[in-house]
Amino acid sequence: MSWISEFLISSIGKKLVMSLTGLFLIIFLLVHLTGNLQLLIPDEGKAFNIYADFMSNNPLIKVISLGLYAGILLHAIQGILIAWSNKKAKGQSYAVSTYENGSWMSKNMGLLGLLIFAFLAIHMGDFWVKVRFTDSLEMVSYPGWEHELMNVYKRVNIAFSNIWIVIIYLIGLLALSLHLMHGFKSAFTTLGLEHRKYSPLIKWIGIGYAILIPIGYAIIPLFMFFSHQANY
Repeated sequence: MSWISEFLISSIGKKLVMSLTGLFLIIFLLVHLTGNLQLLIPDEGKAFNIYADFMSNNPLIKVISLGLYAGILLHAIQGILIAWSNKKAKGQSYAVSTYENGSWMSKNMGLLGLLIFAFLAIHMGDFWVKVRFTDSLEMVSYPGWEHELMNVYKRVNIAFSNIWIVIIYLIGLLALSLHLMHGFKSAFTTLGLEHRKYSPLIKWIGIGYAILIPIGYAIIPLFMFFSHQANY
């Protein structure tokens, strides 16, 4: 098994792991956003609480979640190793050499990654930890539903009534957007999935994704904050 560890710490191995975990997390962002948009449904949180209960208790989702956590951790560790290697190499980009390697995003992927990781730590501490490991959330019941559900919607609503939490989320999402702006195409480049005909399309899909997905996430705290303000 030594060849696996040697490959993972090699330059090519680190880039490959970063690309594969990055693409996995890109897919997760879209799926997660689809579920979270249920927060905007005007049903006092019923749809979202049912969704949150399903995500917390479904055995398959639990297994996938373990893969997700491992992917995030591995992506972060490899990013730190690459940033450290680049620092020793006097600023060489972590990605395969392309015309984009001189961009601000490519030169600051480590910094953007740290901002995103800090944002994730705050996000998971505020919601995931409370859902999985505490009984601080109140329970709610719905007609026709067989058991009580944790009122995760109420916790989210309370959090996003705080302007400072909303600002932290917006900063985190800005960092995510900039990280994706370079990382999306870079992942395809590292995997060798470049083609004269399709690479420009991949580039523009990446730019659109890097803009639209963070905007989709940003709509949620902004909508809930201003809705809360309108009710007071």
